[in-house]
Amino acid sequence: MSRKTDKTSRQTQRNSARTARLEAVRKQQRDSARPRKAVIVAASVAVVGLVGGVLWVVVGASDSGSPTQGKVALTGMQTYSNLARDHVSGTVAYPQTPPVGGKHSKTWQNCGVYSAPVPNEEAIHSLEHGAMWITYRPDLPASELAALLDDVSGEPYALVSPYPGLPSPIVASAWGVQLKLTAARDPRLKSFINTYKSGDNAPEPGGECTGGTGTPKG
Repeated sequence: MSRKTDKTSRQTQRNSARTARLEAVRKQQRDSARPRKAVIVAASVAVVGLVGGVLWVVVGASDSGSPTQGKVALTGMQTYSNLARDHVSGTVAYPQTPPVGGKHSKTWQNCGVYSAPVPNEEAIHSLEHGAMWITYRPDLPASELAALLDDVSGEPYALVSPYPGLPSPIVASAWGVQLKLTAARDPRLKSFINTYKSGDNAPEPGGECTGGTGTPKG
């Protein structure tokens, strides 16, 4: 078997494994989210009845069903290259806040939503596996946090956590890229999620995002 054929075969296997993991995690999320969805649906019906928001509901459902619909230019994106991938113990001094790659722990952070900060070193390992890390200031208003969580809902490779000392209210990161945002309703946040949720920019797309460390609340 040629080197090129062998490389293509390994990539196909990684893609298949990632697809299987995505479907398993999405099924788990669907099962756990049913009670919450019932509440959201009831509230949406009330809003529609009061303000005639039928069109809003229809447009929102359409957008969630298409990963490319409503994409906007990711202006202000910062990119970084030649990031180290060594496994180390202890803390690492990263040049970005939060970091977007580099030396990291041998254990990855389980993807999901956290109400407390998570270690940089574990989160970077998750980014290496293709995760997105959406961080926010601990004092982010509740309405902004709700909008942020709505954007990442159903994304099994999303890691969300508060992060003290952020340079902006919200920072979206993936391996080697970062976008600073002042509001969750900035359309660039959803565009970032749609662009990087595949994890194709990461060194190990399709790597594990469960079975590591941490217990997310959702």
